[in-house]
Amino acid sequence: MPERPRQGLRPAFRRWRARRPFWGGLLLALGGGEILLTEKASLKVVMHIGMQGLAGYLLPTLMVILGLLILFNPSQRLFYSITGVLLALGTWLTSNLGGFFIGLLLGVTGSCLAFGWLPDQEPRVSRRRRRAARAAEQRLGEGAGDLA
Repeated sequence: MPERPRQGLRPAFRRWRARRPFWGGLLLALGGGEILLTEKASLKVVMHIGMQGLAGYLLPTLMVILGLLILFNPSQRLFYSITGVLLALGTWLTSNLGGFFIGLLLGVTGSCLAFGWLPDQEPRVSRRRRRAARAAEQRLGEGAGDLA
């Protein structure tokens, strides 16, 4: 029985990352983590709204969970990303202005990236490559006309 050649960790991670909205989930989770870290700021800086500040901890925790769910269950990315953007916008009121805007922006950006990700999309071809392919086709077409 022939052994399969061992593949490195990096190519395996690239294949895993290509099949899911990696950057969207990562940014959403990082945004929630950043907001949770700003909750530990000094009391002169912290502004809690809600029942004993519970919402200030609940929303960013849910953002981290949704970011991880986007990474590990990409089939439900639309629901997770819509919920994630609503939670990120909700942290504006409950968690120090959304982690002083940084966590809010990370969460909204990550949710938008996850929402817009398409699983079976053809890779984009740069304009330069399209022009080169078009020029090559024209040269081949002109060469075939000379032979006739």
